[in-house]
Amino acid sequence: MADPPREGTGASPMDSADDGSSQHETDTAEALRRPTGWRRWEAGFERALSLSRIVVIVPVIVLVLSAISSFAYGTDVFVRSVDRVVKDPNLTSHNLGFLLLLTDLFLVGATLMIAAFGFYDLFITRMDAPSPSLRLPRWLRMRDLNDLKARVISMVILVAAVTFVDVAVEAGGGLNTLYLGAAVALVIAALTAFLHFVR
Repeated sequence: MADPPREGTGASPMDSADDGSSQHETDTAEALRRPTGWRRWEAGFERALSLSRIVVIVPVIVLVLSAISSFAYGTDVFVRSVDRVVKDPNLTSHNLGFLLLLTDLFLVGATLMIAAFGFYDLFITRMDAPSPSLRLPRWLRMRDLNDLKARVISMVILVAAVTFVDVAVEAGGGLNTLYLGAAVALVIAALTAFLHFVR
């Protein structure tokens, strides 16, 4: 036997609907009250605004070309310097600085590639292709700008550390190297704190 309705509640089946649906109905009703010409213009503007994200392809292409240039420059430095390193294979500061320079150039190229993948993945289309050869690695997939920011900042920290070691090796110590190390450490600490607290 069904329970009688409770007194004083005034509940009805329509009251059980969530507020989101009623808000959506209100927005739809307001949109229908607008003039037909305005609705058409608004829909066209929203479509154009959505399609305008395709302009992100410009920085994506520039970033990819910059990354390729960095890789090519690192390769060129290696080819031109490897003969000298072979003739003098001792672990000198010059040879170690040469290896650190190569590492720095390739890390910069990798950072630019990560930024290009992130912009493309976030603004244009998801690179989750069914073919394994076209699918991005899981660590390179960007869900939002925070993911892109975290990966780029992590690479910047790595590049800054390698660059400082390169400068320290070439300079051979001194007070200026200490000041530079303190400045780099401060920047790395600030970027790490930013990643930790802002995400």
